Amino acid sequence: MLDGQKVDYDGITARIRALCEGETDAVALMATVVCEIHHGHPFCDWTGFYRVVGPELLKIGPYQGGHGCLVIPFSRGVCGAAARTGRVQNVPDVEAFPDHIACSSSTKSELVLPVWNGAGVLLGVLDLDSDTPAAFTQADEDWLVPLLAEVFREAA
Repeated sequence: MLDGQKVDYDGITARIRALCEGETDAVALMATVVCEIHHGHPFCDWTGFYRVVGPELLKIGPYQGGHGCLVIPFSRGVCGAAARTGRVQNVPDVEAFPDHIACSSSTKSELVLPVWNGAGVLLGVLDLDSDTPAAFTQADEDWLVPLLAEVFREAA
């Protein structure tokens, strides 16, 4: 919570669950999740998925906000690091992140989460970008990690 703004985790979660119930198409799920998070989280200035499309390669998927990078190798940037390591990347200052890819010059902080289906297949990463420094918190991570696991459990 920055500047007194609070994220309605319960409301966003309820909407995502209702909208995604019974859906297994990964792209449809991504589009819905991105829309709800982007419009519900006060610090998301760009929200999107990068999909795994080949060995060590991410390509842009559903997103909200300005244009994003089209292709990101696992070897580069915050999204690549999340895909490569399988770990959440919470970057309070993107300028301090080695090899950061500046898809937008206004981005100051990022939260990137790997997304797997229930079979353990990496589907992609969810990338939240903010024009506010240190916009994302441990509470954001604690909310999104289990929600993504739930939503994408049956995704193909």
